[in-house]
Amino acid sequence: QVQLVESGGGLVKPGGSLRLSCAASGRTFSRSAMGWFRQAPGKERDFVAVISRNGYSTSYADSVKGRFTISRDNAKNTGYLQMNSLRPEDTAVYYCAASLRYEGGSYYPRDYDYWGLGTQVTVSS
Repeated sequence: QVQLVESGGGLVKPGGSLRLSCAASGRTFSRSAMGWFRQAPGKERDFVAVISRNGYSTSYADSVKGRFTISRDNAKNTGYLQMNSLRPEDTAVYYCAASLRYEGGSYYPRDYDYWGLGTQVTVSS
């Protein structure tokens, strides 16, 4: 079992930065790939970024590439999403997720076994 809790969301102006954290409990975090997804009102949950269980491999959605950075610290059972140059279209609830089945992670929500409850990110002037 893995329990995930996101934090670090909030209101930020366009061009600003936020760092999201995903704190995991349980002994399987280090054996799980971790992904970040986001969901805006009335839209589907979209892939944002993923990091492999060992942290050596990452992948990003085209819309955030070059602006967001995913990382993890297995010793602290915590994952991160550094978000820079934020835009109004980045406004959404951001979720972290853990996958035991896919070492490198996945772009698809169905491939993740555990989810946090989400943290709101609002980008507005």
